[in-house]
Amino acid sequence: MTAALPGGGEARAGQREMAVSVAEAITNDGHTVVQAGTGTGKSLAYLVPVVAAQRQTIVATATKALQDQLAQKDLPFLVEQTDGALEFAVLKGRSNYLCLQRLDEAEDGSAGTLEINVDDDPLDPATLAQLREFAATSPTGDRAELSDITDRTWRLVSVGRDECPGASRCPRGDDCLAERARRQAAAADVLIVNLHLYALDVMNPGILPDHDLVIIDEAHQLEDIMAEAAGRQLSPARVITTARIAGAILSESEFGQAAEDTAVALHAALEGQIGERLLEGPTEELGRAMDSVRSAADKILNALRAVPDDAPADAKAKAVRARQVATGLVDDLDAMRWPIDSEVLWVDGPPSNPTLRSTPIAVDGILADALWDKRAGVLTSATLPKNTTARLGLPTTTTTLDVGSPFDYEHNALLYCPIDLPDPRAADHKDAQLAQIESLMVAAGGRTLGLFTSFAAMRDAAERLGPRLPWPVLVQGEGSKGALLEQFVEEPETSLFATMSFWQGVDAPGSTCNLVIIDRLPFPRPNDPVLQARRDRAGKAAFRTIDLPRAATLLAQGAGRLIRSTTDRGVVAVLDPRLATARSYRWELVKALPPMRRTRDLSEAETFLRDLRDADQQHDASPG
Repeated sequence: MTAALPGGGEARAGQREMAVSVAEAITNDGHTVVQAGTGTGKSLAYLVPVVAAQRQTIVATATKALQDQLAQKDLPFLVEQTDGALEFAVLKGRSNYLCLQRLDEAEDGSAGTLEINVDDDPLDPATLAQLREFAATSPTGDRAELSDITDRTWRLVSVGRDECPGASRCPRGDDCLAERARRQAAAADVLIVNLHLYALDVMNPGILPDHDLVIIDEAHQLEDIMAEAAGRQLSPARVITTARIAGAILSESEFGQAAEDTAVALHAALEGQIGERLLEGPTEELGRAMDSVRSAADKILNALRAVPDDAPADAKAKAVRARQVATGLVDDLDAMRWPIDSEVLWVDGPPSNPTLRSTPIAVDGILADALWDKRAGVLTSATLPKNTTARLGLPTTTTTLDVGSPFDYEHNALLYCPIDLPDPRAADHKDAQLAQIESLMVAAGGRTLGLFTSFAAMRDAAERLGPRLPWPVLVQGEGSKGALLEQFVEEPETSLFATMSFWQGVDAPGSTCNLVIIDRLPFPRPNDPVLQARRDRAGKAAFRTIDLPRAATLLAQGAGRLIRSTTDRGVVAVLDPRLATARSYRWELVKALPPMRRTRDLSEAETFLRDLRDADQQHDASPG
């Protein structure tokens, strides 16, 4: 089948090996975990067995780039190969679709913004007309089709899962755009969803259609996304939002005002604890504030239940929405008021809206009971920690496989790590590191993706090096991610400095990226509350079971930005001497990386980059 791909395709041993493992898991209703390096063609390796087996399948992936690849390239190709017998669909969370009922309310002036500290003016007629035209002509009602709608506007004409009363209780339920998307999803053989949405379905079954098989692509992110979906949060803004939603239907203003008053006390109780884990549960002051919020929410719920059955349909829909939001608030309050030992409780957020959060310390039990016991599963990624099966609660019968990568890393890539740089914690490290970054970028002629472990380090490097380099240096935050990547790819000598969100899911093949710079080993923050709790549970094994696997996976993801095709060549420069000198763990990090040649010699790396730069320039200057 690969021969039918655009450009002829090519046979890949790793792809075949992966496809066989996936087919066996499907046949046996089992589970397989496959590490498939860049270039394997892993999406077809799991999709072809799915098509052959004709099993109802959901593919959950963490990045939009991969979702687009599946929906715009791989699955349309398979539809052609099956003469249209395969049907696929993409489904997003409910808030991504225009809500016709909310649009009706916005047009009659009864919608009201749910935002805090923003202008409550209704939508202007031109915007309403644009949205009405969109509702009438869009095949999906998906916000992604609109490029000039603000977040505030969209929140006025959309609803989240917790707000929607359901099609049977909504005046516009019969022609609901989100429900239409759900019907198309239910009829599809293969459904593509965001991994966050899939995790929500694990916690709240029924969001997604029934299915026999799940493919988790970019599975190295599943643990954190699952923990987030299983978590809870309480903030002053959430309390005020609940009050205002209720205020849109209740005539008695004192209920909403009482709730907003409790938000003030909640804010005062949380503000001084930002960044702290609450090891003993809520403090006495926080507990009193939570109890006050609980009491106010109960009064709102009682008032909402009193909305008469003969109220107009739109009023009843609003009441149902308000009840669902208030009930969700009460449920989370109760859970966090008396947390259990298997959860971690902490406070984060800006001082303007401090937030109390809780999440399970581990998700293995949740996944084992709510997912793996119910359906077959295929998990894959270019990089997976060794302890993936245990941390994700997979059964002991799970097959694990590493099919490598078809790329010739030995000849095409060089891993450079200097041993003469000062320790990253030393005062003179930064100046020495920036000098090396400049030398490497000059040798490469720009063409650099700089990956930094903090915004401060990124900005410092950009401010100090940008004026000294003859090529543009783009910086994360100075434009959208998509726009920055587009310029980086289209202008070969341009460089891009970025932080963690660019370490994964970034694809820049060709001579635009001959050098990937990693400023330091990406060990997780020591004060991350969830990881602190996991370390406490792991005890003496914490570093090797919590910190080291995460650092190895992220380091490999960052290094993986360099070689994206068979013709790519370049240098990965890890400017942290610990990769070369830390005897107790360096090899675990090195072995997680693609099998590149290694050097500690700056001049060797510079020569390699200069040769690539000269070859690219000769190619660009040649006729035709």
